Order: sequence, then structure tokens, then C-alpha cells
Amino acid sequence: MKRRASSDGNPGNSGPGPAQPRRAFSLIELLVVLAIMIILATMLSSHLSVNHRRSALALCRQNLQEIFLAVTIYAGDNQGAYPLLQAARTSAAPLSRLLPRCTTETAIFICPSSSDPPLPEGEPFAQRRISYAYYMGRNTNKLADDAVLSDWQVNNLPKQAGQPLFSADGKTPGNNHQKDGGNLLLGSGVVQFSRPAASRELPLPPGITLLNPRP
Repeated sequence: MKRRASSDGNPGNSGPGPAQPRRAFSLIELLVVLAIMIILATMLSSHLSVNHRRSALALCRQNLQEIFLAVTIYAGDNQGAYPLLQAARTSAAPLSRLLPRCTTETAIFICPSSSDPPLPEGEPFAQRRISYAYYMGRNTNKLADDAVLSDWQVNNLPKQAGQPLFSADGKTPGNNHQKDGGNLLLGSGVVQFSRPAASRELPLPPGITLLNPRP
């Protein structure tokens, strides 16, 4: 009986043939894989960055509401008037009057998205820098949609809708949230978000002074 020839032509050898060498990745294939990894990493980084900015805006909104609570407590002891300091040049000067009777929490005066250094806990900060602007001269009798507090603004002037309010290029002034815009707290306690261009009119009637943080 004849023995069956194997696939390699050698009779009696029914095992597999010699292993073929694996083909290595070409340079083009490696570059394609690398490009895909870079794209995916960029997309993930962008997604995380957006989430971080949204979180910072939410924390900033919470800060403004907590400051407003302290301002309201102050008004209750001062015939409805919010903190007022004649000849004040910065927002820190009148708002420092809230400590320590109306609040001892100083972290709320620093925007989480800004690079402003933390304040000493429980101590007045009239000569220091805070992150927020203050419409000095308001009281509890003012209209509910009047602005009381906001993120750092580009200047101390009244604003018409569409005029610059916060930094449009991420540079100072007014760049608490880089070039994303910022928050406005109204007399009702509601916080509104605005793009760098003012989304609403922000007048300065007689007796109202807009004070920005120390430069």
C-alpha cells in the first residue's frame, strides 16, 4: 500500500508545513494607528475640558448665591441697605463688611475658575483681591431683575445688550471663565449666564456704582 504524500511533498509527513514569518506593521500603518490615538485623546481632553468649565460655572453660581444670602442678612440689620462704603474703589471694600457677622466663609468670594489666590478664612479682606463685581448702592427695595453681583467685568461702565461684558479673548480684564462668559446675580437671587457680550441691559442709575475686583 502506498503511503499518502503530505502537502509538502514528503511522504509520511502529515504535520503542518513550516511556519510562515509574521508580517510586521508598515510605517504607514503605525502612523495611521498613532493618528487615531491622537484624535481620540484630543476628543477625550476636549470633553473633559468642557465638563470642567461647566462645573466651574455651576460652582461660581453657587458662590454668588451664598454671597447674596450674606448680603440679605446684612440688609436685614441695616434697614434694607446692602453693604455701602463711600469712596470705595474695589468690590472687596464694601463686601468685606459682611465678615464675620453675616458669613465667615471667604472661599465663596473666589471664583473656582479664576487664578485668584484663596483668602484667609473668617477674616475681612478689604485690601485683598476677590473675584466678583458688586453693584454698590442697591437695597431690598430695588427691582428683582436688577444686577447685584457678577463675575469680574471688563470695565465699570453701564452696559447695553450686545456690548462687551466679560472677556472675549480669555485675557484680562473680565476673564474669570476665560472667554466663556460669566454669571450675573439679580436682586431676586436668580443667577443668569451671559456670553462675553451682554445678554441684557445693565444700567447704572443715580446712586449705583459698579465696583470690580482689584486689578
